[in-house]
Amino acid sequence: MKVLVATEKPFAAKAVKAITKEIENAGHQVVLLEKYTEKSQLLDAVKDVNAMIVRSDKITADVLDAAHQLKIIVRAGAGYDSIDTEYAKKKGIIVENTPGQNANAVAELVLGLLVYVVRAFYNGKSGSELMGKKLGLLAFGNVGRNVARIAKGFGMEVYAFDAFCPAHVIEEAGVHAVPNQRALFEQCDIVSLHIPATPETKQSINFELVNLLPKGGILVNTARKEVINEPELLKLMAEREDLKFVTDIQPDADAEFAKFEGRYFSTPKKMGAQTAEANFNAGLAAAKQINAYFADGCTKFQVNK
Repeated sequence: MKVLVATEKPFAAKAVKAITKEIENAGHQVVLLEKYTEKSQLLDAVKDVNAMIVRSDKITADVLDAAHQLKIIVRAGAGYDSIDTEYAKKKGIIVENTPGQNANAVAELVLGLLVYVVRAFYNGKSGSELMGKKLGLLAFGNVGRNVARIAKGFGMEVYAFDAFCPAHVIEEAGVHAVPNQRALFEQCDIVSLHIPATPETKQSINFELVNLLPKGGILVNTARKEVINEPELLKLMAEREDLKFVTDIQPDADAEFAKFEGRYFSTPKKMGAQTAEANFNAGLAAAKQINAYFADGCTKFQVNK
């Protein structure tokens, strides 16, 4: 079988070596397409492959149509909204992700952003501490659980709401479960977003919801850009000079948010999974999942059932 590793933003060399070794040891062939600049390059590369490993690469309908022998795509990471999963399903192509492999990296970034913002962006002025602050997690998946673990080490009180995770599971993890997202924003000093971009969540973080944060509230987004209603958040930050917003996903209205000096920060690029460890772990997990599929049809991590 031929496995294409298509990464506009490449894996680290160590990860590529491990992926290649894993796949070749199973008797399959690896084809690398790294740092491609034109979609035509991807369309050409997929023509005769049986499997694909991708990162944040956009796998749209035309890519799937060009891949005549494709059986499985594995997204090395948790989010898979860059892949047209429904169209893949219609074509009988399995789409999987690698949940949990990037979770600690994202969680550490959340706390790094929080230290940065509460210490006044290291501008020499007096800041505040995280100990004793109430941190709300909107979703309690792999990333949320890791954020909770690290935040408790800072002495923070951690709360969470997840529509798909029972309250008793959250409580068993030593985190306070709240009944809905409204209660999360009302009760917490800081809310960190860990929701996927779905029809239900897109634009859901709006004026009304964020305005529930108490004075000095902080919103952190390391999830997806689309969940933020940018015009409404801009309006709210203009009205409430106490609110702060930090993210590793540069908003479309970055220049407008940047006007709120001392209250807004965005990394130049999405940084959640940008660690050597996460890069390696997610890539190797993707390779192992492809080998498992070709060996015995395992689809444990399929996301387009």
